[in-house]
Amino acid sequence: MNPFKYFILVFFICSLASAQLVVKDSIKTEVSSGEDDTILGPPILLEEVIIHKEKLDEESKKQFLLLQNRVYKVYPFAKTASERLTVLDRNLSILKTNREKRKYFKIVEDYIENEFTDKLKKLSRKQGQILVKLIYRQTGITTFDLIKDYKSGWKAFWSNATAKVFDINLKTAYTPYEVNEDFLIETILDRAFSSGRLPKQESAIPIDYNQLSNHWYEKASKQD
Repeated sequence: MNPFKYFILVFFICSLASAQLVVKDSIKTEVSSGEDDTILGPPILLEEVIIHKEKLDEESKKQFLLLQNRVYKVYPFAKTASERLTVLDRNLSILKTNREKRKYFKIVEDYIENEFTDKLKKLSRKQGQILVKLIYRQTGITTFDLIKDYKSGWKAFWSNATAKVFDINLKTAYTPYEVNEDFLIETILDRAFSSGRLPKQESAIPIDYNQLSNHWYEKASKQD
């Protein structure tokens, strides 16, 4: 069973905001057509994101650029999820009956099946892991809780159990003050926003990048 069917479920949830038979696909212009883990776009000056004082070796640079590439690919999905979740909540508050809500879900279910399934299936395992983190960054809610809140706890339980087989934990949060990879992801996003490489969307969780950088610099200094 492919774990990305559950990401599709999340986008089904979030994309109810569209609520129309014909909806413009906002991701088409944001996601690269290449879905493998090759290095895309201009490289970041890695010397400026070193956690330790030593210069990164070639393998470390390669891994950083791969992470950059993965973030570039999946961030637009997380951004779209956040935008549509906001509108979804607003629209659901307007609908009065369960019948109206079921009809609303059905309309967009067909749209999601046609527009997002193939894109999400092309993500690699690692891209899927990063997508889970970025969905949390942009919505403030884990993928597991999105499924549980908008579908059912039982569906969320089995979704998470299946994804774990592929090393994807739908309960994973985004913790850049605690997890080094998350700090590097935040560094990539901060620079991509500044350069215009990615459209900026504020994080749903409070992040002061200067404070975050100082936190990791101090942490690295204590280890020396």
